[in-house]
Amino acid sequence: MNYETPLRVEGSMPMTPDAGEAEARPRRRRILTIVAIVATLLIAVVAWVAFHKETPAAPDAALQVPVVTVISPGRSMVDRTVRATGSLAARVDMPVGIVGEGGEVARVLVQPGDRVRAGQILAVVERSVQTEQLRSLAAQIDVAQADAKLAQAQLDRARALVDRGFISKADIDQRTATRDSANARVGVARAQLAEQRARTGRLDIRAPAAGLVLTRTVEPGQIVGSGSGVLFRLAKDGEMEMLAQASEADLALLRVGNRATVTPVGGTAQVTGRIWQVSPVVDPQTRQGMARIAIPSDPAIRPGGFASATIVSGSGEAPMLPESAVLSDEKGNYVFIVDAQKVVRRREVKVGQVSSAGVAVVEGLTGTERIVASAGAFLTAGQKVKPELAKPR
Repeated sequence: MNYETPLRVEGSMPMTPDAGEAEARPRRRRILTIVAIVATLLIAVVAWVAFHKETPAAPDAALQVPVVTVISPGRSMVDRTVRATGSLAARVDMPVGIVGEGGEVARVLVQPGDRVRAGQILAVVERSVQTEQLRSLAAQIDVAQADAKLAQAQLDRARALVDRGFISKADIDQRTATRDSANARVGVARAQLAEQRARTGRLDIRAPAAGLVLTRTVEPGQIVGSGSGVLFRLAKDGEMEMLAQASEADLALLRVGNRATVTPVGGTAQVTGRIWQVSPVVDPQTRQGMARIAIPSDPAIRPGGFASATIVSGSGEAPMLPESAVLSDEKGNYVFIVDAQKVVRRREVKVGQVSSAGVAVVEGLTGTERIVASAGAFLTAGQKVKPELAKPR
């Protein structure tokens, strides 16, 4: 007997363990299909309701447009300027050396930075030998004068005796010649004394003109002579100058008498001067020329230093903008203007003099445009804005 034979029920199919599961699968599939259809219908209903639901009005787009302050600068009289750089020097540099026979320096009486008068003694050379020579020559004058006095007295007595016949005419002539020779020796002695005094006086190193002492290269005890070179350097009358190097194009705009403001490098002091000479030639290598600017003596001006200069070459009309309105990038300087459609536009400009009054624009603007006064760095070309005209100060 086979016990594994499945039990049969009359009128039915044989039952197996997977039969119930096979029948349940179609039912679950139908249920899932119905759930998906219902979910789809619900989503469609929600979407329809959301689409047809009344929404609040969107905020006014105009409220999203940034408000910018604009100015219309017009045109003002401004100076046309040329910028240049160069070195500082004495306008008239006077080297001073020994003019006498020299010797040992006994005293130095001035220091760099001192102002001196014409003929003032700068240094003294030891002169003990020359002093004794002066005394000797002065004594020789006394001897010569005594000889001349004696010769004159002898001549006077001879003239008194010539009428009595004791002295001949020839003796009178001889005594006259002796007297004249004695007088001549007096003159020679005096000339020798004056010469020695002059030589001794040349041992004093003196200022050839009034000025400012720039350098000193001599000390007490130093031996100096005609080959010692420059002992002092003076700036005549203390006047200085700037040797400004300007481009060929800028040089053509400069004239003698143009006002210039000189600023030494490393400082904030500004000294006003005027051009006194414009170079008639241009360096063929650098294509630059020189403008010499005369400037008064000032503690900030040190010969040999470097400086920049702003030279006023004329005046003209140009728009004046605040510094905040002028922007710059790798392409150069520019401003933002607002056109009739209230759209920001970029405009390339060329700036001139920058002063406390603002920035002069020499090219790119007529002065009638509406220019963004500030916050231009936060705007972009083509952006819509709401312009407000700046209130006059």
